[in-house]
Amino acid sequence: MDEQVTKPAVSLDDRYSLPSGKAYMSGTQTLLRLLLEQARRDQAAGLKTAGFVSGYRGSPLGGFDLALWKAQDFLKKDNIHFQPGLNEDLAVTAVWGSQQTDIFGSQKYDGVFGMWYGKLPGLDRSGDAMKHAHMNGISRHGGVLAVSGDDPAMSSTSVAGQSEHTFASYMMPVIYPSNLEDILRMGLLGYGLSRYSGNWVGLKTISDIAETSASVELGRAVPEFKLPDNHGDIWEQVIGRWPDDRFSQDIRLQEVRLPAAVAFARANSFDEVVVSSPKPRIGIVAAGKPYLDLRQALDDLGITNEVAAEIGLTVYKPGLIWPIEPEGMTAFARGLEEVIVVEERRAFMETQLKELAYNWEAGLRPRILGKADEIGQPLIPSTGVISAALLAKVIGRRLQKITNHPAIAKNLAESDTRTQQAVVQPSSDFRVPHFCPGCPHNRGTSTPEGSAAMAGIGCHSLAMWMPGNDTVTFTHMGAEGANWIGASAFVDRDHMFQNIGDGTYAHSGSLAIRAAHAAGCNMTYKILYNDAVAMTGGQP
Repeated sequence: MDEQVTKPAVSLDDRYSLPSGKAYMSGTQTLLRLLLEQARRDQAAGLKTAGFVSGYRGSPLGGFDLALWKAQDFLKKDNIHFQPGLNEDLAVTAVWGSQQTDIFGSQKYDGVFGMWYGKLPGLDRSGDAMKHAHMNGISRHGGVLAVSGDDPAMSSTSVAGQSEHTFASYMMPVIYPSNLEDILRMGLLGYGLSRYSGNWVGLKTISDIAETSASVELGRAVPEFKLPDNHGDIWEQVIGRWPDDRFSQDIRLQEVRLPAAVAFARANSFDEVVVSSPKPRIGIVAAGKPYLDLRQALDDLGITNEVAAEIGLTVYKPGLIWPIEPEGMTAFARGLEEVIVVEERRAFMETQLKELAYNWEAGLRPRILGKADEIGQPLIPSTGVISAALLAKVIGRRLQKITNHPAIAKNLAESDTRTQQAVVQPSSDFRVPHFCPGCPHNRGTSTPEGSAAMAGIGCHSLAMWMPGNDTVTFTHMGAEGANWIGASAFVDRDHMFQNIGDGTYAHSGSLAIRAAHAAGCNMTYKILYNDAVAMTGGQP
């Protein structure tokens, strides 16, 4: 008689309560699990810490605040406090405050680990606050991750961009997880790096990661952090302090804290060689989502581990994408014939690798390709999004040029055939998007005959393209109407309406109204109250 198999009960709370095993969760829920993991890791180490989270919603992190509100019982149990920001830079300043508890008197906790979140435009507008907060540093048992949701496809932003250049301009180390399990692993390593080096740490994610869901293997404990050999009395050198002066802060950041971040990354294997060859000739570097595209492309080309070993292909997956850890990258790339750097949009790791390799001996300095090939012709696009199909074509042709391997030739030809067969013929019919039935924008964006309105950030901007609607142009969030200040004195029109969402008004738009009033502009602001039916509605 067969023994009865008893299956453990499964609960939606497993994503937060299960100590090990598999649990199904979304990207935003994985970020929440990361906070709980950090709290529990501290508890196991005998530390009495708390957590603080603040930010402002926006795709691909649009549901993070909802997840945090729903999980309040779990957060409270581990002393994690969530306070959404009125806007992104105020949220940055609040997280900065979580690292200053020692200057306000007696403390309840050994330290507070912080997390800021926002989409890329929120990171852009928060530059002054984040530079100040990062320059001031963190508390001894604190640490901060700044999570930026990027949108290279412009699916929910009006201007494409990438956060790594922005973080690097603030001199903040940047990590780029490639999937949900990587968010947990790299996130814990990121907190460790932050505490060791005294830096805020940027964590880049995009829609293809943050807005996906998967079964995540829990309990794969990150090993105990290894301290670099030269750590010595570094704690006193890197932590924030008061009083302090900006000149000392700048020296500590560039001469102590950033080198400490690189040393910690080297000691704790942030980067890894994921495909190796006994006689490497060709290297590929990829991190984050492009790494997943690359692995799919290699599969499509039939490049197994055996084929990779045969043709001399090796692949490097950085976890810390700024500053590049030089010893690991040098050990990987030095002496190769060619290195292809795969990344979305503008070159970032590619330029760092070229700078690193500049003084290598000529015979050990590889061709370094990425956005262009060796004669300056475009290779991996810097516009739009990259895909596995695109990489299979680009990398397959490069590999064939060097190796002339029959399996790659066969699969590359088949890939080209599939691409040709999959060409979609554009439709001659096109329906302009309209507001949802029952949405107050259907009436709220209408204007009196002969008048005109300007749009802003929010779904009410769809009015710009609707037939028969006299709505023109828009601005970035919070400046709605300020362009009329610059135009009104030079045109015949004497009045404009300006649409502004209630969320934008609360976020930063009230300042634009004050500016228009101060400039004496003849205009009418319409604050469009649509609350929870907005694209990013639901904020209190």
